[in-house]
Amino acid sequence: MSRAVAVEVESPPPELYAVEEPYRRIVEEVAVYVAGRGRLEKEKYNELYRRFRERYPLPAQLIQQAMNQGVETGRSSLQRKKDGRVHKPRPEVRRVLIRFAKDSWSYKKAISTAAPVRLELSLPSGRREVWIKPHRRFWLYWWKVLLKETELVSTLVLKRRRNKWYAIFVFDVKPRKEPPAEVVAFDVNENSVAVAGLSLLATVDAVALWNRQYLDPPCTP
Repeated sequence: MSRAVAVEVESPPPELYAVEEPYRRIVEEVAVYVAGRGRLEKEKYNELYRRFRERYPLPAQLIQQAMNQGVETGRSSLQRKKDGRVHKPRPEVRRVLIRFAKDSWSYKKAISTAAPVRLELSLPSGRREVWIKPHRRFWLYWWKVLLKETELVSTLVLKRRRNKWYAIFVFDVKPRKEPPAEVVAFDVNENSVAVAGLSLLATVDAVALWNRQYLDPPCTP
């Protein structure tokens, strides 16, 4: 079970805006290719990757993430077209979610205060530091990470909405596996139904105590 938590980026660097449009173009071009052919062959992937590297001054991991996102978008568009939900001749990508995979971003907590926190992102000019504005929901899931109840997904997503940037953290919530403490017992008769709640711990103790008299009979003089 996954949970996504978005936090606002404080004073985003201009490079984020510069990355957004080339990233979107890569996603769209790959999506159009996949929607037209149904797949992206390895040879074509390498060809497109080399072309994008020459055309756009983006880090290699951003180009790879954009291409992977384009493959997903193209397949989704092709499926929707087969189902009759889309009638456009080619997919159009208006907005993108910029993905930063593992090792292309890092998380650091401020030393002097609990908030805000800062992120380091791999951008065209190198490693850049950005600050975010955590809120109660973010800290709730982060506390669960510290308690080993939740895992933070290695991919960070950044998106722009209404000229504001947001960092989206994805948490994998582990389901709790606790043994049931109580059970419900039913006794169905011809004219009545009896229902009772039984404590498993109390029942097990009572059964163990009853069995003990036969395992350890009292000593007689």
